[in-house]
Amino acid sequence: MFTGVIEITGIISDVIAENGNKTFWISSSLTPELKPDQSISHNGVCLTVEELKNGMYRVTAIAETLSKTNLDTWTKGSSINLERCLALKGRIDGHMVQGHVDTVSKCTDIRDLRGSWEYSFSFPGEYGSLVIEKGSIALNGISLTLFNVSNNSFTVAIIPYTYEHTNMNNLRIGDSVNVEFDMIGKYVNRIISLQGI
Repeated sequence: MFTGVIEITGIISDVIAENGNKTFWISSSLTPELKPDQSISHNGVCLTVEELKNGMYRVTAIAETLSKTNLDTWTKGSSINLERCLALKGRIDGHMVQGHVDTVSKCTDIRDLRGSWEYSFSFPGEYGSLVIEKGSIALNGISLTLFNVSNNSFTVAIIPYTYEHTNMNNLRIGDSVNVEFDMIGKYVNRIISLQGI
């Protein structure tokens, strides 16, 4: 479980494709604090640390993960948002994020407001019931608040700290991001659909 408050960005050092999976070696200043079997959020995708070597660590994305996320677009040199799993003794500064990506969304507009930034996204309309005005969403693992919500689009505002400490500053119109909708909203939506309301 994560909070959507990014600790640091890492860099993809190598990508190895094999048997439908992709293995990524990642360089990060967090590496000395990691150990095998730990869960780390990578652009909002929960992946397990498999090995540490030469200041890098290795994770593998299987075919299912590659089909549901934008990890298949990662290349050597890509910057990714990293967050270690939640320590239950701490505060939750964002919202509850599982690291289980629901879909990808495409960036449709970026506005520089000279002190903050607004990013607009389109998303598949089938998820429209999970997006509400002033609700929470995780984009590339970042906990953000939605506004200007429609059936298949929304906007988020980015403060300078988030812009400087995540890979939002690399995002361009047309790029895709990993999306995890709010877990509580998904449960409520499921209950209502089973009751036929």
